[in-house]
Amino acid sequence: MILFTGFEPFGDRDSNPSMSIARQAASILEQQGIATIAAELPCVFATAPAMLEELLATWQPRVVISLGLAEGRGALGLEKVAINHLDARIADNAGNQPIDLPVLAGGPAAYFSGLPLKAALQALRDPSTELGDVEAEISYSAGTFVCNQVFYSLMHHAGRAPGLRAGFIHVPWMDPASPRIAIHARAVACVAQLALAGATEPRLGAGTEY
Repeated sequence: MILFTGFEPFGDRDSNPSMSIARQAASILEQQGIATIAAELPCVFATAPAMLEELLATWQPRVVISLGLAEGRGALGLEKVAINHLDARIADNAGNQPIDLPVLAGGPAAYFSGLPLKAALQALRDPSTELGDVEAEISYSAGTFVCNQVFYSLMHHAGRAPGLRAGFIHVPWMDPASPRIAIHARAVACVAQLALAGATEPRLGAGTEY
């Protein structure tokens, strides 16, 4: 079982590409005979982790990819690290704005993704495939908003669930009617398939200088 999560629309937006991509990625894998579900999380600090935990308990997936919107980015962000820190510059959909609080009191400072990020990056950059249309990068900051909270909560759960491969991907803003939704959905489905197959990481320099 593969679980994708996306977020509900945020603020005055009436759509969220993370959820559109999650649904289409799930459909792609279902058509290949892989049991997959896509679920929507609230963009609310107080309820998103609990809803994620409920989904994990119900479906007990082998692979989980949570998706979120990074409106200012142009590339698909394969997130490497979740930090135990919340610092909301703006309020969530319930009007809450936690500042300088931990995601989990007493928890580790950070968790690394359990997804094969460099294997995914290599596949997504391969010009011989249709996935070469996707601009992707490994990101070393998932922010300090609800996306990071969900990512950290997911990896905290994964640490207690042997065999579970999990992580987070940020998607750029795109219109719900954009053909880029389908392109990014194929990319996300590819990452999930690599994780399900137990892909290992190639020796590939993909870091940043700043």
